[in-house]
Amino acid sequence: MSTEKTTAKGFKRINFFKGFLTTERDWNEAEQYHVEKRKLHNRLLHASGVVLGYQGELRVVARARGDLSVEVQPGYAIDGQGNDLILWDATIKNINPEEYRLPQTIYIVLRFAEELTDFIAYKENLEYKGHRRVQEQARVELSQTEPDVGKEIELARVFLEKGATRVRDARDSLDPRANEIDMRFRPLAGVSGSTLTPMLKQRLWATLTAIRRAAAEYSRRNIAGGHDVLQAANAASMLVACDMVDMRNIFEVMSIVVDTQAEFGIDVDVNHPNIAQKKEFTEFKRHVEILRGLLGERKNNMEALMNLFAYQGKANDASQGAIAGEASAVAGLPSLKGKGGEDKPAGKADIKDFEGVKMMANPPETLPLEGGVTWLLVDQITILDKESEEKHALAINEAKDTYRSRQKLKYPDGTVVEDTGRAHVGGHATYKILNCTPGKPVMIVRRMDYVYGDYELEFVVNGKSVGVGNCNGTDRINRWRNWPFMIPAEFVTESTLTVKQVAITAGRDVNMFHFWFFQPR
Repeated sequence: MSTEKTTAKGFKRINFFKGFLTTERDWNEAEQYHVEKRKLHNRLLHASGVVLGYQGELRVVARARGDLSVEVQPGYAIDGQGNDLILWDATIKNINPEEYRLPQTIYIVLRFAEELTDFIAYKENLEYKGHRRVQEQARVELSQTEPDVGKEIELARVFLEKGATRVRDARDSLDPRANEIDMRFRPLAGVSGSTLTPMLKQRLWATLTAIRRAAAEYSRRNIAGGHDVLQAANAASMLVACDMVDMRNIFEVMSIVVDTQAEFGIDVDVNHPNIAQKKEFTEFKRHVEILRGLLGERKNNMEALMNLFAYQGKANDASQGAIAGEASAVAGLPSLKGKGGEDKPAGKADIKDFEGVKMMANPPETLPLEGGVTWLLVDQITILDKESEEKHALAINEAKDTYRSRQKLKYPDGTVVEDTGRAHVGGHATYKILNCTPGKPVMIVRRMDYVYGDYELEFVVNGKSVGVGNCNGTDRINRWRNWPFMIPAEFVTESTLTVKQVAITAGRDVNMFHFWFFQPR
């Protein structure tokens, strides 16, 4: 049935009844009903274009051999007629200069096609023969005319010069040059709702919240650029709250936020030199430039997203550190001394005070932290040291997999540390914390390989659940972190605590290279 016919008279479904004698026309019309309904849905509820987040997203890339050919990666698109265009395998298209009048723009397009397949003929009666299937196809073709989105999807274009011998990936995706692949004009399909996993959505929300908090502090200091960053982060947070951000647009959304952060950096340089001269603010600007380069690559994949989270987290820490006060003598942590050298009044124990400790290669025995609480080292476990493990009854139970590891990795400040550790997938680890003072909270600090992040651990102390620790984020470059978890004071009832550390997130490697245990003075 044609679209015009069904629109005028309404869609008709096949209705079977006892004694209904069907013919090939009935079956074909029954199948066509579903095809036209799906196309109608695609046309009216989804903008036509490439669907991001599926396979290789139909990206067009130059080939390593360096010639006049391009490779189109697998992916999915919807054309203007509502057809589903699925390219299952990477496709190579060769550009023959003799077929064109160069210089000329050549378009790489994707078109929907159908082909009858599975032909059969019955020997008993040759009148009964035909194709048993219709193969839906997506064909990559080269075109010399501006693509018509109603009939085809533009994947890329190349302005090919006369005498060109090689097609390259664009050095600047926002400003491609001659003989470079230009994907600025490929349409993107509209998607209803967000496809981000709950874990990624929460991490994005936490990242934007950290940006907003830091920007608010600068705004309170009458720094105009801080207000601009706050508004950009607020707008992005609203989109996240409305489930309108996922892999198809997260990099574009964050590009606006990061560009605003870059302008904020210039504002501080020009109008607030006392802050601009601080090492932390220099680090902030450096990480923002890394983020701009990362976002400029336009790689809509999970690795790019993890790098985005990691470097934005560093930028957030640095921007907050630039206005946190004078530097402490203890490993760069903020000082607890007032301007006259007096001690700041003791505050309430808070896990947030250990953000700086995450980055420290070897936490000292005494930690005077920003929250106004001085923490003392009461115990520690050296992993794979037989005496230390036996003393603390360290064990791994019910795990799907366990292994030992020796790693030589870096902390974010560049300090290289070599250490040995254990890891488990699923199950739980148990150990004892000695020398505790009842009635005071205990901070568990675990050195871990942060490339294996994004998971949750439940902590059970002396048989009672005390909460869930979130290990948010990953870092593929500076992989060491010291991850904290605080046992509230009401659960510290004895001098020895038996801790059960249960892996909640399925399939994640929970690794342990060293434990430090702190209590407030």
